[in-house]
Amino acid sequence: MTDQAPRPEGDIPGKPTAASRTTLSHIMTGNDTNLLGTVHGGVIMKLVDDAAGAVAGRHSGGPAVTASMDEMVFLEPVRVGDLVHVRAQVNWTGRSSMEVGVRVMAERWNESTPAQQVGSAYLVFAAVDADGKPRPVPQVIPETERDKRRYEEAQIRRTHRLARRRAIKELREKRVADGIDD
Repeated sequence: MTDQAPRPEGDIPGKPTAASRTTLSHIMTGNDTNLLGTVHGGVIMKLVDDAAGAVAGRHSGGPAVTASMDEMVFLEPVRVGDLVHVRAQVNWTGRSSMEVGVRVMAERWNESTPAQQVGSAYLVFAAVDADGKPRPVPQVIPETERDKRRYEEAQIRRTHRLARRRAIKELREKRVADGIDD
């Protein structure tokens, strides 16, 4: 595993991926629908954030806040009466941040058909102390080949997030230097 943030000696022991993995399940009702009669994407996003936040808090051993959500993908509509399962795990850790991968599955509440993937997302959480300042998190220890693949993919996403932020910052600084105020 490369690009793991360096950690001082005697720091927090690492935790295996399975230590904080969780599933949040919820039956969708009429209160969850949008104008098209399917479940509102924002309802699914809240469930995703809730499950990811629980995983981040469990992994870090305390409060963690959502820093970003990216690659939220809706693959299929979710309907009233669907039992939605939101599965989340820590894919990667830095010094105080964690990428949490989330898979959203749905099945009819009254049928015995297998759940179908309806969405996925990646969120970045920052562990914070009582003053809201970043605090260190345990290194995640990938256990399976799938966990290792997710770890490596998370490193790629992190590199892209940082490069995108740098490029936008540079563009804005150039616009200010050129006297463009928008």
